[in-house]
Amino acid sequence: LKYKSPPGIEYRPLFKPIEIKKHSMERPWTVAYWVSNPASRQNWDPPVVLPIKAEDWMWFRGDRVEILTGQDKGKQGYINMIVQERNWVTVEGLNCEYETFGKSGDFPGMMMKVEKPLLVYKDIKLVDPTDEKGTEVEWRFTEAGERTRISVRTGTSIPIPMKAQETIDYKQKASYVMNKDKDTKPSVVEEVTYEPKLATFEMDVMDEMGIKE
Repeated sequence: LKYKSPPGIEYRPLFKPIEIKKHSMERPWTVAYWVSNPASRQNWDPPVVLPIKAEDWMWFRGDRVEILTGQDKGKQGYINMIVQERNWVTVEGLNCEYETFGKSGDFPGMMMKVEKPLLVYKDIKLVDPTDEKGTEVEWRFTEAGERTRISVRTGTSIPIPMKAQETIDYKQKASYVMNKDKDTKPSVVEEVTYEPKLATFEMDVMDEMGIKE
């Protein structure tokens, strides 16, 4: 059941969230995304994307993959960007096109090499480290109870690369050092500052002022 505001101007909704209908290589938190996909544009249909559960996603930055289509078919490279909402990855230096930017008047513009996205379920395969060939991969549990990626052909474990942990703040999560001047301590974030009660506003005021019925 979806909530609907009661009739009347006093219940007029003041905020309407924008649903991101189309994901592209420009991420939604960048200015470039909203320039090419303005919130006022309502005449597009969302792209059809093969659903892959988050826990079944097995392609990460730093993975070595083999290209299965296009002019770079058979070549291998490393994943450097992921758009999980579209099942896309880009491979460093492969599946590229040349695009011209800034062309105007007598200025010929600037040509740049742009890596184009590849679909994870049909355009690439993870590389088996034992024979360095593309292979089908499944999530399986080891005897120790750890979930890991296993090559279907050889049974070799393919660990998640360390590059998958990299963020703008650290190379590895374990090596992160807290900035004492800027970071909020975990103990402060986890502190409970509000306790919900089954009481009305008037009852809370009476408790604060010591008024008893």
